[in-house]
Amino acid sequence: MDPAHKAVLRKHRLDLSGELLVSDTIVPFLFQEDILTDAQVDDIESQSTNRLKTLRLLDILPTRGPRAFHTFLRSLEDFSWVRDRLLLELQTPPGPSSTDVFQLPDSVLPRVPSDRELSRLASRLGAEWESVLMDLGLSAEALYRCRSDHPLSTREAALAGLVLWRRSEGRKATVQRLLQSLQAADVHPSVLQDVLK
Repeated sequence: MDPAHKAVLRKHRLDLSGELLVSDTIVPFLFQEDILTDAQVDDIESQSTNRLKTLRLLDILPTRGPRAFHTFLRSLEDFSWVRDRLLLELQTPPGPSSTDVFQLPDSVLPRVPSDRELSRLASRLGAEWESVLMDLGLSAEALYRCRSDHPLSTREAALAGLVLWRRSEGRKATVQRLLQSLQAADVHPSVLQDVLK
């Protein structure tokens, strides 16, 4: 998939997960057009909510070759306003991004965040925590485990997920990777800047 198309899907990830109902027409259309395999359709449909189904589809799409994005746009027949917004975004030249204002020092980006920093970040993440962790690569099963182990505390569930991510990624679990996932979930970079102070 073209990097510009990937960037648009990443930027609108949360909006799309709240607006699309992928099971009715989108997933069957993408399967019919050979964008999705049987196993991928099963994977998407096994998610417990519409939102998680859409997020899973958005995880898979960028890996499905050069036709995937345009076929996805064609599948949005029932969601023409979403398709129009994505097309408009592609035609608009990129302006200064929100990260230009909140620039983290280059020395901070490649390091692995500490327990204290992850704890502070978990307490600042709200409903977006699941989207952030999915973008970081946590599976739906791992997210479910974090949720069910800490049913009364979003902060504790988010912290468990962040620690799991850091443990599984090792040295690749950097501040820079965290920043990318926060931006994908529309969390302002200043949140991370506060955490790292």
